[in-house]
Amino acid sequence: MSARTHSRPHPATTGGVDMRLPWWALALPALAFLTLLALILNPSGGHASAGDPAITQLLQHAQDLFSR
Repeated sequence: MSARTHSRPHPATTGGVDMRLPWWALALPALAFLTLLALILNPSGGHASAGDPAITQLLQHAQDLFSR
């Protein structure tokens, strides 16, 4: 004897679960990115380095752009 399966008359719902992200789910990664970017571009934290002049100039231009 086979068992009957009951089908739902309406599609399954999520029960009213809100699918939006909280504000901090976007703010915290953005804050972390900006903090790391500021640490990279901060020349006062670095000591004398023998880096490539092209990279140094690129970072200087980026710092000038962000400081405006």
